Amino acid sequence: MDIPGLPARRAARKLIDAVLRRGETLDQAGHNAVQGLAADSDKALARAIAGETLRWLADLDALIDSATAQILPDDAKPRAVLRLMLAQWLRLGTPPHAVVATALPLLVGGPKRLAHGVFATLTRRGAKLPEAPSLPAAVAARWGERSGAIAAALAVPPPLDLALKDWTATGEWAERLGGFSLMPGHVRLPRGEAVERLPGFAEGAWWVQDLAASLAGRLVGTSGSSGRALDLCAAPGGKTLQLAAAGWSVTALDLSAKRLERLGENLSRCGLAAQVVVADALAWEADGAFDAILLDAPCTATGTCRRHPDVLHRITPTQIREMAELQQRLLERAARWLAPGGRLVYAVCSLEREEGEDQAARIALPVDPIRSDELPEGLVPTSEGWLRTDPGMLAEAGGLDGFFVGRWQAAGQ
Repeated sequence: MDIPGLPARRAARKLIDAVLRRGETLDQAGHNAVQGLAADSDKALARAIAGETLRWLADLDALIDSATAQILPDDAKPRAVLRLMLAQWLRLGTPPHAVVATALPLLVGGPKRLAHGVFATLTRRGAKLPEAPSLPAAVAARWGERSGAIAAALAVPPPLDLALKDWTATGEWAERLGGFSLMPGHVRLPRGEAVERLPGFAEGAWWVQDLAASLAGRLVGTSGSSGRALDLCAAPGGKTLQLAAAGWSVTALDLSAKRLERLGENLSRCGLAAQVVVADALAWEADGAFDAILLDAPCTATGTCRRHPDVLHRITPTQIREMAELQQRLLERAARWLAPGGRLVYAVCSLEREEGEDQAARIALPVDPIRSDELPEGLVPTSEGWLRTDPGMLAEAGGLDGFFVGRWQAAGQ
């Protein structure tokens, strides 16, 4: 019979292994890794251990290396188990005796004594982690001078952002939900409570959407005459909801039928409408021009590192290059469908310049500069009229995801 708590630790190790060895996301690995865990609490624990291990991986390895006579290989089993042990003790507050009882059995047939000895040495020393996680060296080099502020933001769980259907009721919903607002149509809450139980969910008064993610949809603007808007790569659908609530006649296109099911559910819950199309944007042909096109393009998603620490370890220069090539092809197609005088908004939840600024520089349309008065206080456009956010910004208010957003307007007739 398994030791109580051991299956969750075994699942956590599988999750981490899937990320570090096979380059899978935590979400992709989750289904297989947690099979056999009956309790939701065990599934949540496995994900929490894996997430904290990946978030603090460089610092956990530094502690392990400080307590061994010889440096353990990166893929050594004792290092893998020690990472889990330290993450539980130092990040999740698990008592050392419980850590030992539930982790050492993972080293069946392996050097349990070594792992136990290293862990005992570190607990005797009163080992501590730094205030903020250390980014992998390659990641810090890519993110440059902002890497320190981004790393600091990783130590704090991200808040819950809600986008309101009716912006005029912002104050009312902030009070009713016990949150605060950073701009009209937005309410921020601490994480923890089940979303479905919050006031306003059942009646469709709002949907969950990170503040940074919501800015791209906002920057499309409103439509007073039911103009046509195309939301390319629309799933999971927050931006489609924004456009529909702003008065646009929306076509929402995405390759994933499964992910579009969630969009359909949210449209119904919120009493909004859109034409939902399952298609490959690189093969689909529009039936006419659009007054606004929003391309929230597939990307490496490194800007979501607060929520998905796996991106710190599995994204490679090759993946960045491949995504940039796909984004360029999508932008070329989107520009073909833009009506004279129409507006194009391009966005990625990536911190990589190749997916943001470098893409924007290639777009052969007049820039429609983003203005400071369109953004939350504390965010400012770049000198080119674009927007760059990262998790270290608005830190006092809880931060936000990393995004790049650019806006252009086609010449009129």
